Amino acid sequence: MKHSTKLAAAAALGTMLGTAVMAQELYTPNMAYRTGPFAATGIPLMNGQADYMTLLNERDGGIGGVMVNFEECETGYSTEKGVECYEKTKERAIVTQPWSTGITLQVLPKANVDEIPILASGYGFSPMADGKVFQWAFNVPAGYWDGADMIIQYLEEQGSLDGKKIAFLHLDHPFGKEPLPILEMHAEAKGFELLPIPVGLKEMQNQSAQWLQIRRERPDYVIMWGWGAMNAGAITEAVKTKFPMENMLGVWWAGHDADLKLVGEDGKGYKSISWSFPNPDAPAMKDLQEKVIDAGLSQTNAEEMKGVFYGRGLVMSMILAEAIKNAQENFDTAQITPQQLRWGLENIDLTEERISELGMDGMVPPFSTSCSNHTGHSGAWMLEWDGEKFVKASDLLTANVEGYADVIASSAADYAEANAPWPVNEDCAAE
Repeated sequence: MKHSTKLAAAAALGTMLGTAVMAQELYTPNMAYRTGPFAATGIPLMNGQADYMTLLNERDGGIGGVMVNFEECETGYSTEKGVECYEKTKERAIVTQPWSTGITLQVLPKANVDEIPILASGYGFSPMADGKVFQWAFNVPAGYWDGADMIIQYLEEQGSLDGKKIAFLHLDHPFGKEPLPILEMHAEAKGFELLPIPVGLKEMQNQSAQWLQIRRERPDYVIMWGWGAMNAGAITEAVKTKFPMENMLGVWWAGHDADLKLVGEDGKGYKSISWSFPNPDAPAMKDLQEKVIDAGLSQTNAEEMKGVFYGRGLVMSMILAEAIKNAQENFDTAQITPQQLRWGLENIDLTEERISELGMDGMVPPFSTSCSNHTGHSGAWMLEWDGEKFVKASDLLTANVEGYADVIASSAADYAEANAPWPVNEDCAAE
């Protein structure tokens, strides 16, 4: 990949002048949650994200000759603390990574004013797919509505859903309610009964009431939209109540290796849709081992590195790094602005060839973005727990976005109207 003249000059200057130029940095803070009820799932993700940026710093001298400052601001997954982190970091940040649908919803209106792109990889408010309306927000490579659609597609492949009953076990939180519009749309169209079963934040580890309802209702399938301690609690209860694990499926945040290892063989057959997949043989993993792990620059461990969530963290930072590189090359500057990064995020083109160039073969499906498409809709694989680890249980599934494009457009328009005056990108033509 050829770099522009200015990028090459920036890298050379960095070598010659050292500290003077090294004072420059790409400040990409991350709203981490290594503490609190979601820490068990947050830690491997944060480790993967941080390690990828450390790799770029150690191996490549940063991105475009400028080092990355991937400082973490601890939120404990608290919306209030997340907003505090946003206010604390926004002055220097070129991106905001909220790490919670609740925090994303609070930061969304602020991003228009501050003109800082929100990168919510695989989470956040699903209508953010409409880049014309949500010009500063991105939920690449796939959104929750994509996930819900692909889960229903997968279930349909197993047989008609007409007359079936599907329990929707979900965290009683903005995140847990996100897929409801798409699940309700499919229930009406395909003739199945959707049974929402909320799990309160204080009930995550004791779901006896919810599983009593599931035993009583005897659904054909359970779709779990869980996070943190809720997932381990649900999986444990499912095993205890002898629910057939092959009929239980989760969103990508409900496919954490450590949760399934609690039940081991008893969890065999449990499935989770996922837009990432760990590949221990990928060249990037070898570089990480040499430049980051062996050098003592990581908080991870050998077991965690094999898991889905650590690999997903790597993918998330790779996507951000790719957007930064895009912006640097387009604007012919290494020290990009938040506004320039927005362009970079709107012009991602991660082909299989490019993913291979980055040494991350098979770790994420190809996808691209545009000014109107801020999600990418990458597709995902259905993963299945084999008693010891997650394995692929399907070919790549792709969401039928056309089937709910009207829902995206109307929901985005409703949000803009409810939050008027809401600036939109009038220069962006819908694709």
